Amino acid sequence: MNHPTGPQHIQLELGEKEAEGIYSNFVIISHSPAEFVLDFTRMLPGVPKTKVFARIVMTPAHAKSLSQALIDNIQKFEKQFGEVKIIGGDPSKPFGFQTPAKAEGKA
Repeated sequence: MNHPTGPQHIQLELGEKEAEGIYSNFVIISHSPAEFVLDFTRMLPGVPKTKVFARIVMTPAHAKSLSQALIDNIQKFEKQFGEVKIIGGDPSKPFGFQTPAKAEGKA
C-alpha cells in the first residue's frame, strides 16, 4: 500500500486463536446508509440451521475498498494458479448448499 509520503508499513499482531482462522462457505451481507455488515457462517448439507462465526461491520467506503482489494487479489491468484471455477455459476439457480425443501423446489 502506498502512502502519499511513501510506502506505509503496518505491523500486525496475530493472536493464537485468530491464527487458526475461521472457515466460512456462506456470508450474509446487509447494509444501512452508515455501514455494511458481513455475517460469516458455514452451511452444511442437510443441516437447515447454522450460526454466525464472525461478524464484520464496516463503513460503505471500507466495504468498497474491500471489494476492490478482493478483485485485485483474485486476479493475481488466477494469473498464478489459473481461473477459479464457480460451481453453480448459473445465476438462475441457487448457489451453495440448499435445504432439502429448497433443493426440490418446494421452498
